Amino acid sequence: MGKLKDEMLMEMELRNMSPKTIAAYLGHMVCFTRHFGKSPDAMGEEEVRQYLYYLLKEKRVSWSNINIGYSALKFFYTRVLHRNWNVDHIPRPRKQKRLPHVLSYSELARLFEVTTNLKHRLIFKTAYGGGLRVSEVCCLRVSDIDSHRMTIRINQGKGRKDRYTLLAQSLLPELRDYYRTYRPKSWLFPGASKDRPINSGTIQHVFKVSKQKANIHKPVTPHTLRHSFATHFLEAGGNLMKLQQLLGHRHLQTTILYVHIQSKELSRVISPLDFMNGDRS
Repeated sequence: MGKLKDEMLMEMELRNMSPKTIAAYLGHMVCFTRHFGKSPDAMGEEEVRQYLYYLLKEKRVSWSNINIGYSALKFFYTRVLHRNWNVDHIPRPRKQKRLPHVLSYSELARLFEVTTNLKHRLIFKTAYGGGLRVSEVCCLRVSDIDSHRMTIRINQGKGRKDRYTLLAQSLLPELRDYYRTYRPKSWLFPGASKDRPINSGTIQHVFKVSKQKANIHKPVTPHTLRHSFATHFLEAGGNLMKLQQLLGHRHLQTTILYVHIQSKELSRVISPLDFMNGDRS
């Protein structure tokens, strides 16, 4: 892309977009250019449509990846080339509506029990206890733990927003034991190099191993700890608006998702089959 890549990078940095988003957008633009073997300024609506269809049918990438590709192309053509973007000709793929999996209290207990490495176990407990994303728990600093206010500070989370979330009472003494053992200086959970935080890939790998040891067969990932926190928070009577604040969601509609997966509410509903069996008895 050459000069066009530099222009797109400048436009994204001026908008203070996250490094992860910038890398994803530029990655799709490189793939788009290589797919057709032409400069993107020499292409238009038809190539965009073909590329998105190629991602869907041939590459079979996830909906979220296709959506990122759509956003990258739209940003390039509207913000860099200043062209019109016809949503009728280039429709955004409709998002699949899937409910996340949630771990039960017993499954969480098994997961924590089989994770014998103290640092890894506390990473899982911290993520669950405060509803943190994997990237957020990786980047925690020692100074982010406030034992007086019982809060955890999240610096520049998704959307480049700071927020506070809960520090569980039961977690604090474990974190103190961990601190006395590991003596972390800056990063709360450092990686192999003490001056860098633990890699998210390491957490993904450890979670996969612990999940198998705990005999958990659900298709869950470390992000499931965040889903479990949100669901259990509401089931315990927590306020939806407060949950939105703790999770750092921009829109309440995102948080409402967890209302639909509360088992406590479902348990109060009686199946018509039970009514029928009751009549027979």
